Amino acid sequence: MVKKNKEENPQGIKNVEETLTKTEQFLEENYKPILISLVVIVAIVGIVWLGKLYLNKRNDEAQSQVYQAERYLEMDSLKLALNGDGNYLGFLDIASDYKFTQAGNLAKYSAGICYLHLGEYDKAIDFLSKYSKKDKVIGSLALGATGDAYVESGNTDKGLSLYLEAADFGGNSFNTPIFLMKAAEIYELNGKFPDALKIYERIQKEYPESSEGTSIDKYIARVKLLIK
Repeated sequence: MVKKNKEENPQGIKNVEETLTKTEQFLEENYKPILISLVVIVAIVGIVWLGKLYLNKRNDEAQSQVYQAERYLEMDSLKLALNGDGNYLGFLDIASDYKFTQAGNLAKYSAGICYLHLGEYDKAIDFLSKYSKKDKVIGSLALGATGDAYVESGNTDKGLSLYLEAADFGGNSFNTPIFLMKAAEIYELNGKFPDALKIYERIQKEYPESSEGTSIDKYIARVKLLIK
């Protein structure tokens, strides 16, 4: 058996040598394209890395500015929250100057909330729609707030669809029942009591421990009477 393997070795070595020769020939013929490809890959990796460093630095700058704007929003000083106070930027400038940062993205949401409370619903819709909904919780709140703006503007059908979207987007026991309740209220206002009942029963079944779920029985009883 050993003798047989020894006899086969020369052919195996020959095959390996032929493969190596073909590889060397390929590298010689394609040296320049391969080198260019490697340089391009290294350049792209370097650009991405430098871009991340730059954006991280910009995000840190935006975070230092957005803190004061958030405080003004909590104090209901909405104009200052939007436009700044001369020392710190407001949400509008942060959203504009730091477009590709997390803080700049969040500033769009916050600006939309400010405009919603100020009753400037078109501007609220504009900024809330520009917010990139990467975070499930805030994304759900943004959709729901956009629904509020449409409802306040008189477009209850659009508001209803956004409430339902916000409920499914959030997928948690805090956001979802809130927006389901708002959707059910719109159904009731439009006289669609069976649709409202379905939503109330969903809250009862899926979110019984939520603040909405603990008082949902009275809504179910009322809408059943309205259906009769």
